[in-house]
Amino acid sequence: MSYFVTGATGFVGRFLVSNLLKRKGTIYVLVRKDSQKKLDATAKKMGWDMKRIVPVVGDMTAAKCGVSAAQVRTLSGKVKHFFHLAAIYDLSASAESQRAANVDGTQHALDLAAAIQAGCFHHTSSIAAAGLYQGVFREDMFDEAEGLDDPYLRTKHDSEGLVRNEKRIPWRVYRPGMVVGHSQTGEMDKIDGPYYFFTFLKKLREMLPPWMPTLGIEGGRINIVPVDFVVDAMDHIAHKPKLDGHTFHLTDPEPMRVGEVLNTFARAGHAPEMTMRIDARMFAFVPSGIRGAVGNLPPVRRFIGMLLRDFRIPKEVMKFITYPTRFDTREVERALRGSGIVVPKLDGYAWRLWDYWERHLDPDLFIDRTLKGKVRNKVVVITGGSSGIGLSTAQRVAEAGAVTVIVARGEEELFKARDEMKKAGGKVFAYTADLADMADCDRLVATVLKEHGHVDVLINNAGRSIRRSIELSYDRFHDFERTMQLNYFGSLRLIMGFMPTMTHRRKGHIINISSIGVLANSPRFSAYVASKAALDAFSRCAQGELSGKGISFTTINMPLVKTPMIAPTKMYDSVPTLTPEEAADLLVKAIIEKPSRIATRLGIFSALINAIAPKAYEVIMNTAFELFPDSAAAKGDKKALKEEHASNEQIAFASLMRGVHW
Repeated sequence: MSYFVTGATGFVGRFLVSNLLKRKGTIYVLVRKDSQKKLDATAKKMGWDMKRIVPVVGDMTAAKCGVSAAQVRTLSGKVKHFFHLAAIYDLSASAESQRAANVDGTQHALDLAAAIQAGCFHHTSSIAAAGLYQGVFREDMFDEAEGLDDPYLRTKHDSEGLVRNEKRIPWRVYRPGMVVGHSQTGEMDKIDGPYYFFTFLKKLREMLPPWMPTLGIEGGRINIVPVDFVVDAMDHIAHKPKLDGHTFHLTDPEPMRVGEVLNTFARAGHAPEMTMRIDARMFAFVPSGIRGAVGNLPPVRRFIGMLLRDFRIPKEVMKFITYPTRFDTREVERALRGSGIVVPKLDGYAWRLWDYWERHLDPDLFIDRTLKGKVRNKVVVITGGSSGIGLSTAQRVAEAGAVTVIVARGEEELFKARDEMKKAGGKVFAYTADLADMADCDRLVATVLKEHGHVDVLINNAGRSIRRSIELSYDRFHDFERTMQLNYFGSLRLIMGFMPTMTHRRKGHIINISSIGVLANSPRFSAYVASKAALDAFSRCAQGELSGKGISFTTINMPLVKTPMIAPTKMYDSVPTLTPEEAADLLVKAIIEKPSRIATRLGIFSALINAIAPKAYEVIMNTAFELFPDSAAAKGDKKALKEEHASNEQIAFASLMRGVHW
């Protein structure tokens, strides 16, 4: 007995060939002239016996699949089963390419099968052939299909129609559900079906603990089957007699709703589940014209488009959220009776699918996440670059190949840092500037643009911190002025100076070093926190205006870092702090990922508690205020400064609230 298989190197095809190799006979596989290496690689991976596999050179887009007349004569009368699997299974593919592969390709396969007098033509169709039929679609139904406007649904329907109208040779049609990875190994070859939502679930896992209840959608019933069930069923049914002219739904007889499927994968990926799910059908009472009008509003379209891009979900997938079709499986149940071949429960193998996706298919695995890939030959300006966080960051980007521009007031320390990085092979430039002086800011901007042409990344790191209670500040209004002058106006002046060339080039990244104090509302830091909060607010406003012009803003609500800026407060010598190198890690993350905000969980939690229970949070902050008195430096007591140290209570509280300024 001999077989002919199109699409043998495809996902379903390779497993079907493995099954057929367990039987006797030769297997002819159609392969393009330039795809022999792919066939060899697939054979090696799957462990095929290539002595029993005969490649037949051809092309699905050509008549009779491009198989030569001599080869047709050689195959004539030898092939008992002709399996046609080659097709495009991609909702986002163009209508032309889908029609050429799915419809024209099926006609060419039928013509070839007839020419070689194949015993039976086994066509791998899809439940997509039913379109968006409202209700239960039986295996003997075809013309009743509805909602075939989508190119994928239409071409799967039309290609099956060609087979059903075939008179030259016997045929059998298989309609698999949404095919996912192998239930025993999790293996899958691409992102498809429910996999499109894995990135979303992963982001939920990163943001929220798994026990956190979330709101989701219920949706319609989605029919998912693993590839091993599909090929086992096809192999078994193909070899049973007296089933020609029949169609078989290789589907789950008890499909789950979309919300249940997502929760199953959420459990597999340790992401929070959607404990409350809204049935999307409840919006059906809204007239379709109104829904369409709202959906076509530019802000709505852009917002939805942004979310789909961020989560890498093709917009074509969304129409299947409320999938309306159920599939009768009586024919396939009769054919499989006694074989032991059944659809396994998704919750029994979902963890394997997730694990394989996370190890092999997660799109994040294929993103260049190296700092070098993001900054090589890019102009990166870092203020406060001669020490602390700025210096550590400058060393990292210089090592990664950036054109590194460091800025600081002190010439000696600045040039020393520059020379050391240049000795290490970095392309480093140093400019002195007092960023509290607006004229000096303008001079710096002009110099950098003249000598480097543009700025790709601006890191506003230079800053001033003052730890002093309001009661000790009544006669020190200049504390508020000078922190605002440097932390807000100085940073803003640089942003406004470099922004015109960024918008003209339609690319640029502004990174502002803010403080966890903005989220935690730390007592005694009113001047400092207010200046950083002003920059945070500006960035949020600017994002709304400039994101469409390719400009990114990242705010880093930095926790307490061991830098010269906190040295006057001796208490900080005894409390947990980040090192400048650890702080630089956050900046590297900002450069690579370009998030809107980077903050610690404690910072976010503090802001959340303050939002939902402000009075309770006020008590906590006042307790901290009383526990941590003004420092000797804030009081101007130089004698006490030498004797200042943290108490056990202060150390314990600071350890509990790690990274918050007290």
